[in-house]
Amino acid sequence: MLVDVKTLTGNWDAGYALHKHVLSTTYLGDDEHGHPRFDTVRSEPGEALYKLKYRSDWTQVGPLADQLRQSLLPRFREVGLIVPMPPTVHRVRQPVAEIATQLGRLAELPVFTDLLSKTACVGAPQLKNLTGKDEKAAALAGCFAVKDAIGGNGPWNALLLDDLFDTGASMEAACTALRAYPKIGRIYAATITKT
Repeated sequence: MLVDVKTLTGNWDAGYALHKHVLSTTYLGDDEHGHPRFDTVRSEPGEALYKLKYRSDWTQVGPLADQLRQSLLPRFREVGLIVPMPPTVHRVRQPVAEIATQLGRLAELPVFTDLLSKTACVGAPQLKNLTGKDEKAAALAGCFAVKDAIGGNGPWNALLLDDLFDTGASMEAACTALRAYPKIGRIYAATITKT
């Protein structure tokens, strides 16, 4: 899988994505119903992520996890555990949790799928209706909760894993919640792709 590692800027200690999500988009005109059509060329990690999330191609989990292990994990010092970002959309199988679990197997690291949760933010608008990072950050303030799921005293360095990095508002809100948990030391951010 061809990668072009990108830096992720935020309130974590270090962060990276495997590649850009989309390499190019060409407008092809409107279809018979007046809807615009596009030819979208994705990076290899972007195409694998697209197939996983929108075509339920679960064979993409292994290659994506292995690429994270090879290309990103060595960039972080002494990762002690993996924390997948909580899902926004309910699915029977969650792509980020599946990738995190497989990465944990490959790297022999514990994965805490229930450590971080997204709580109901009463009155907050849906993120898809917001465009700027500041608007999204305001809507996400206090929307993540941490469950005391780690045994021992810690602190352990955590790899916070997500699929697609856009503004970073969600990961920053999650990172803020994790920083308040005394069993977490450094926090590293990793995503498959970046917009």
